[in-house]
Amino acid sequence: MAAARLDYVAPWWTYWLHNFPHFNFLFKPVDNTFRPEQDDYQQSVVVLACGGAVGLGVSLLALTIYLVFLCGCRKDVDEDTKRPERTCCVTWAAVVTGLIICSAVAVGFYGNSETNDGVYQLTYSLYNANRTLASINSLAAGSLGNVETGVRQHLERLDEIFAGRPDYLQALRFMQLMVTNVIREMTALPDISKSNVALAAMADQTASIEYYRWLTYLLLLILDLLICLALCLGMAKQSRWLLIMIMVFVVLSLILSWASLGGSTATAVGISDFCVSPDKFIVNQTKDFLTADVAHYYLFCSPNLPNPFQQSLTICQRSVTTMQIQIQGLLQFSVPVFPTAERDLLGIQRLLNASEFNLHQLTALLDCRGLHKDYLDALMGVCYDGVEGLLYLALFSLLAACALSVMLCAIFRVWTLMGSRDKEYDDIDEEDPFNPQAQRMSYNPRGSNVHSFCSYTSSVGSQASLHPPPQSASNVLPPPEYMNQTMLFGGSPRYENVPLIGRGSPPPSYSPGMRTTYLSMTEAQIRHFGTDFQV
Repeated sequence: MAAARLDYVAPWWTYWLHNFPHFNFLFKPVDNTFRPEQDDYQQSVVVLACGGAVGLGVSLLALTIYLVFLCGCRKDVDEDTKRPERTCCVTWAAVVTGLIICSAVAVGFYGNSETNDGVYQLTYSLYNANRTLASINSLAAGSLGNVETGVRQHLERLDEIFAGRPDYLQALRFMQLMVTNVIREMTALPDISKSNVALAAMADQTASIEYYRWLTYLLLLILDLLICLALCLGMAKQSRWLLIMIMVFVVLSLILSWASLGGSTATAVGISDFCVSPDKFIVNQTKDFLTADVAHYYLFCSPNLPNPFQQSLTICQRSVTTMQIQIQGLLQFSVPVFPTAERDLLGIQRLLNASEFNLHQLTALLDCRGLHKDYLDALMGVCYDGVEGLLYLALFSLLAACALSVMLCAIFRVWTLMGSRDKEYDDIDEEDPFNPQAQRMSYNPRGSNVHSFCSYTSSVGSQASLHPPPQSASNVLPPPEYMNQTMLFGGSPRYENVPLIGRGSPPPSYSPGMRTTYLSMTEAQIRHFGTDFQV
């Protein structure tokens, strides 16, 4: 039926989606004809929507395998941290996934806008068609009421007035026959009030669903952008709590992305099934209150198709015109004889003029061009902009889901690198001056100066391994008394054989307390320290 349409051709992507395999819950093939009221077709749409759940399960399984592999290779972390290219690869992976997500968000914004435009065009066409049908119902009801109630009441009173004039009574009988014809033809018009109510309810429900759909996708797109910004900040600051928060939101966005992919695909396939043959579905849905010829007249609006209401409208207009001619004659000849009949005759004339005006408007509204234009606008909005936008949203969901999975792997790797870095810091010697913990210990005001000094000298280059230059046997002297006193007072023995220069300490200065020490030295020892020394 759709192949015969010259003014509407379904786009190629609707045929592509229409050819998707349809399976029920038992994985048996199902006819892809759009039948939303059938259980097997509903099951096929649900199966298509479950494709997102399958993708989510595969993503979580891949992430679990990667996490297990990452934990199993934890023993190689120290080796990996010494290779800067590993960290560089993780950084580049995060940057590339961030760029992919930003590109996917751009595609999502375009798809969300296109879908919203298509749904807006659909609801606008539905509301416009609803106003047309409401006007048709109002005009038909007004014309029928004027003829059935008003004209008959006036004719009954005129029948009493013209009781003595058979010629006038014959004119009244002819007018009553015309009234009967009008009532019969107006009643024969199809009752389109049911379709009017159906269009109004459909437009309201569609607008409500579209608002929440648009808002949900907008929040999802903003969430993906915030995740990219937070990931850059978390990797720059190396903050664990920020990475934890990012992981939570990445998992949430991953679930929403796969759910969005399943919902967009199922909706696009269902709408494509409708767009391939929309006429057949509408004829089946309106067969309870519209005949097949009426439905075909408005769906196709071909010049070769006759207007199914033209005969009834023609009979009504001729009947009204005939009654107006009769009223004009009665006003001309009967009023001078029966002045009391003028009021009723003028009342009938006024009602007939209003009915004639309503019939002209009704004829214009019942023409197929107005409703057919609304029908085509609705199809264009749904099948072109709507389905195209859903395809872009499905592409966004797929790109975002894959990129978020890779981003989660990169976050896991960054977490392990941060843990190995902390472990490397913990393994550094406490006496290392470049270790922040050792620096805090060396500058502790409660500690002694000896501890700080030893910590510094031990880190400079293992100066304890240096030995004084060899001396001749004649110059070998016993250790000075002050060195023995240092050992007695708790000095560290591993620094006693190290020269003062090697310790990084300034030479000792003279003090009165050292006088007795130098007095107890022998003359040879004094000469050894220098001839310029004087007691």
